[in-house]
Amino acid sequence: MKKLLLSVILLALTASVALAGHLNLNYGAGCWSDGTPLAAKTFACNVNSGNFQMTASFIPTAPRADWVGMTAILDGHTQPGVPLPAWWQFYNTGSCRQASMSTSADFTSSPAIGCMDPFGGLANGGIGAYQTTLYPPPAPLNVPPANRFRLKVAYGLTTEGDLPVGVEYYAFRATVNYLKTMGTTACAGCATPLTMVLEEIRSTGLASGSELITLPAGNGCLTWQVGGPGCGETPAVNSTWGQVKSLYR
Repeated sequence: MKKLLLSVILLALTASVALAGHLNLNYGAGCWSDGTPLAAKTFACNVNSGNFQMTASFIPTAPRADWVGMTAILDGHTQPGVPLPAWWQFYNTGSCRQASMSTSADFTSSPAIGCMDPFGGLANGGIGAYQTTLYPPPAPLNVPPANRFRLKVAYGLTTEGDLPVGVEYYAFRATVNYLKTMGTTACAGCATPLTMVLEEIRSTGLASGSELITLPAGNGCLTWQVGGPGCGETPAVNSTWGQVKSLYR
C-alpha cells in the first residue's frame, strides 16, 4: 500500500506545476506559525537519550478537491571543506546512526493554532531517500558534495481529500534521536555546526497536478550548533521529475 500510494503521488507530479505558495520549517513538534518559532538549536552532545524534532509546513495558493499528498526535499550542509560527520549519517544500511532519524505525518496531537492537519491521522508514506557522499543516489544522479545530505520524503492519502487555500498545513515532521552521541559506540560529529534548508514542498492533486512551493513564509532554514554556515549559504540543487521518480522504482 505504501509503494502504491507513493506512486500515485508521484504520477500526479507529471501534471502541470505552478511555482507559488510558501513553506516553513521549525524546530519542535509545532509548526513555525503555531506560536513557538525556533530556528537555531545548540546541543551539549552529553547524553544518548532524547531527541529533537523539525516540523515542515506549507501554504498552498491553489485549492484542490482531489488532494492526495505531498513530497518534500530537505537539504543539510556543513561548512565547505568540513565533511558531513558520522553523527549525521542516517537511514541507509551500514550508516553510523541508521535508525536515528524517522519521519511522520501524524499530527493528530499537534496544536491547531497556526497550522492545520491535512491528513487527519490517515497519512501513509515516509523517507524516500537519504542521500550523502557515503550513500549516494543511484546512477545517473549526481553524487552530493562531501559536506551535504539530502532528505526526500513523501506522504499522502489513500483517498482524495479537500485542501482549501488560505490555510497553512502541516507537511511532515522529522525526529532525530541522540543515540550513539557518547561512549565507546559514539558516532563522531555531534558538535559539528550544520545548516538545514527546506528546499521544496510539492502539494499534489490526483488529476489537478501539483504546486511547487519553494519560498519561505516566515522561515525555511534551521541551524544546528553555533558557528555553522549561514542560512543564505546553502545552494539549492533542483531535482527533475525523472530524478524524483527514480527513487521509488
